[in-house]
Amino acid sequence: MMCGMGGRWQRLLPTLQLRTRGLPLLPSLRNGANPPALPMWAVASVSAVSPDGAGGWYEALAASAPVRAAEEVLLCAHAATGLPWWGSILLTTVALRGAVTLPLAAYQHYILAKVENLQPEIKNIAKHLNHEVAVYANQLGWSKRVTRLTYLKNMRRLVSELYVRDNCHPFKATVLVWIQLPMWIFISVALRNFSTEGAHSEGFSVQEQLATGGILWFPDLTVLDSTWILPVSLGVTNLLIVEIFALQKIGMSRFQTYIIYFVRALSVLMIPVAATVPSSIVLYWLCSSFMGLSQNLLLRSPRFRQFCRIPLTKSNSDTPYKDLFAAFYAKFISRK
Repeated sequence: MMCGMGGRWQRLLPTLQLRTRGLPLLPSLRNGANPPALPMWAVASVSAVSPDGAGGWYEALAASAPVRAAEEVLLCAHAATGLPWWGSILLTTVALRGAVTLPLAAYQHYILAKVENLQPEIKNIAKHLNHEVAVYANQLGWSKRVTRLTYLKNMRRLVSELYVRDNCHPFKATVLVWIQLPMWIFISVALRNFSTEGAHSEGFSVQEQLATGGILWFPDLTVLDSTWILPVSLGVTNLLIVEIFALQKIGMSRFQTYIIYFVRALSVLMIPVAATVPSSIVLYWLCSSFMGLSQNLLLRSPRFRQFCRIPLTKSNSDTPYKDLFAAFYAKFISRK
């Protein structure tokens, strides 16, 4: 491979030219590409939206087509299964997570694995390009600024060519977020509508059905969980997801470390937020987070990754769960 790389850069050297304006560009790269009362904001009626659309943004969202579609999905699931509402919410969450977000998460891991496998080649390219640019900077008397910007510009083009060649641009790994987050918002708002307004299903008010559709310590899904068990469980589950992600990352950059701290803080902040919304919404959030945790653990399985045709990488382990437990034990239990 090194011989092939050397030939490539030897062909580039004779054609390198300095443009009279702008940054120098390698010519070979020019073509590259009674219960507690709900707070006021939680019970605002969507009827407040005026015909000319002058209502608030939340009211507009609550009456939007995607939210109405989410309501239909929940109503159809409830009618088809005949389960109480707590069971319908749980089953709908599992079905959507399994049918929509799990395949997208597997695709995300597929893209990230291909990007990871490109890193040795990217390092070789960076090494040769750095030498090439340094030679021409010395010959043509470029300043340090021009030399650095020329290197960065051409490096971006070369890396983009690799992403195109292997069809693994990192942006594709963000598809999961663009699908999962809107879905989470629409279903949450749909459940809020059910808990606070007079939608009907099979001739009965959905709000009345939710009022008797709970279980255990939250029999009424239209009110807050006064015990805080659901909100705290949500926060703990989200923190587990964050810590599992952090444990599998070795040598994180400063930016990645800041992101981890931010998400940890957000997970804790969700606890008091969840304590101010109807239990139906918190139950959905908890089910969704638990499915996310299970999904993250499943995607560590070598057999499942092989089934999804996710490429092997240097960071892969044959015993991922054992390694995870050992890392968790070392970080949170054994340290003094």
